[in-house]
Amino acid sequence: MSRRALRLFIAAVVAALVVPVAAGASLSLRGIDTSSYPTVRVTVVAPVAATAAPPTLTENGNAVVGLQATNLASTKSVVVAIDRSRSMAGAKLADALDAARAFLHTKSPTDRVSVVAFGSKAVQLTTFSQSTADADDALRLLKVDTANGTALYDSLQLSASSLRSQVGRARVVVLLTDGKDFGSQTSLQTALTTAHDTGTLVYPIAVGGDSATVAPLKQMARETGGSFKSAASSASLHAVYSSIASELKRTWRVEYVTAARPGDKLHLRVLLNPEGAASTDVTIPGSSAPGPAGDALPSPLYSSIGGLLLTMLVAFLVLTACGFLFATAKGSWVKTRLAPHVEGSRKARKREKGQRLAAFAGLFRATEDAFGHRRVWRHLQRKLERADLPLRTVEFAYLIVGCGFALALFAAVSGRPSLQILIALAVGGAIPYFFVSLKAKKRMNAFDDQLPDLLVTLAASLKAGHSFKQGIQTIVDEGHEPASKELGRVITDTRLGRPMDEALAETAERIGSKNFSFVITAVTIQRQVGGSLAGLFDMVADTVRQRQQFARKIKGLTAMGRASAYVLVGLPFFIAAALTLLNPSYMAPLYNTSTGHTLIIGGLVMMAFGSLILKKLVSFKG
Repeated sequence: MSRRALRLFIAAVVAALVVPVAAGASLSLRGIDTSSYPTVRVTVVAPVAATAAPPTLTENGNAVVGLQATNLASTKSVVVAIDRSRSMAGAKLADALDAARAFLHTKSPTDRVSVVAFGSKAVQLTTFSQSTADADDALRLLKVDTANGTALYDSLQLSASSLRSQVGRARVVVLLTDGKDFGSQTSLQTALTTAHDTGTLVYPIAVGGDSATVAPLKQMARETGGSFKSAASSASLHAVYSSIASELKRTWRVEYVTAARPGDKLHLRVLLNPEGAASTDVTIPGSSAPGPAGDALPSPLYSSIGGLLLTMLVAFLVLTACGFLFATAKGSWVKTRLAPHVEGSRKARKREKGQRLAAFAGLFRATEDAFGHRRVWRHLQRKLERADLPLRTVEFAYLIVGCGFALALFAAVSGRPSLQILIALAVGGAIPYFFVSLKAKKRMNAFDDQLPDLLVTLAASLKAGHSFKQGIQTIVDEGHEPASKELGRVITDTRLGRPMDEALAETAERIGSKNFSFVITAVTIQRQVGGSLAGLFDMVADTVRQRQQFARKIKGLTAMGRASAYVLVGLPFFIAAALTLLNPSYMAPLYNTSTGHTLIIGGLVMMAFGSLILKKLVSFKG
């Protein structure tokens, strides 16, 4: 044979050996468990050792929410269950114990192990421990049972029940037997139900046995997400346990809460880089059709998870309400009325204001550190300053969140669908924000109305021979809110050493008045180039007054257009509410069908577009 022919022969042999391996080396899904609905569990087995990055899972093409993925390569609790019935006597039990002890020595340092032995009855020999010393001693001293019986199902029940206490860990049972169940007080289905409830993966090993012997073991593996192993003789148990250890290192256990209803068909697709992807179809057991009495399927809100979430939410709201109650200023109505006339009461109120919600200081501080640099946070802070409300930004943020959750909770308790609950959450959070925005706009308008008189007063003060700072002080002493308070902050800043120009610019930005910003720009230029500030203030006051008169005239001319916009936007909602109250069955297709939902969304989009056009028509920038 020539050298070239030899190379071709070797290549063909290698290809023949490699191709079957590559074909089998693919991601696999098994143990699709929907028995704990709405929780869905899936076992993902990678062709090689599991990567650090967890797999991603999609349900009907959409990424699932709240996916929990546990890597069985570490952080798991393992029960090693050994059959010690009389049929295991001799070399069979000795080989099984040696292989099980070798399996324990390959565990991860963070794994916890326990030993269960079963013969005429199942007994847990050791508690869970990260050390293998107790488990190794228990296996080394294990003897054949003197009584007849193979409590196979009892051992699975005991192992799965003992794993219930292992919170936050993957749960695995490696069970070895050489015969059928005999003498168990628990049925196979009951034991499997316990395994489902605890999320336990079962890896049964059969030493010999016929089809009737291995059928229950295969059912255990198939329904829990584990895998069945068979050993022709006890001499090959070392290899079997090694294969289980290798498989655990490349196995993920993922679970999530599905939004599907009973009877729905799901297409699950798992992606694990770089191993690839795998998919499967599963149907949620049950039916979403109404029962014989016409009762609809209960809302997920009333499930165990929904009850827990509601309990936590109610507890949070109650604690928050108690915090606000205990942090409010104490005193009767008479004390409140007398407070402005009592010396020192203002300082005391300021101290109480600074100590408000002291119990939540740590939470507030952490929230400010996390979100204080965000633009949205600074926007909320500016809104509060313009509205002149005695609230910190973090308090205002939690008030928005609390109102949103309160209205959403009310909608959920009243049995509203998920979309309406989300809308209630958004509306509840928007209520305090729009209240503060309205108050800020009202205060800014009040400042704009005072601005011409403020400038005339300042000009008169300068003509009388006072300085610019003294003129501002005169307005602070004799003026009205909000001008007196805002300019009072300017005087305070200058006394602390801040330049007058910077203090005025900060005030203009804080108030948000374009007219005042125009005034500050003119004053800054005049102070730099020199000239009569009194004459400048007279001219600017007249200009501001004319701008305000022009704005009022435009507002009057566009009143009909704005009223039309309000009517056109509000009329569909009014008619929909009226028809729903008068004839709910007539409006039911609009609310309960996909076509109706499409019409609602389309109508809202068109209304929003029309509102923007009408706003452009009746708005102006002067």
